[in-house]
Amino acid sequence: MSADTFWSALALVLVIEGILPFVSPGGWRRGFGQLMQLRDGQLRFFGLCSILLGLILLWILA
Repeated sequence: MSADTFWSALALVLVIEGILPFVSPGGWRRGFGQLMQLRDGQLRFFGLCSILLGLILLWILA
């Protein structure tokens, strides 16, 4: 993986992460508040699912 690919991927993540708070700040705030109420185990599960989904997508696209 080249440095350009890494920085492009990071920039794309930042763009995607910024869309929801830009478009719907109130909805983002409510959603974030609900995330704060989850237990650590639940957050880890969602994090693991996100990691696995990302790896599967990378494997499919590569």
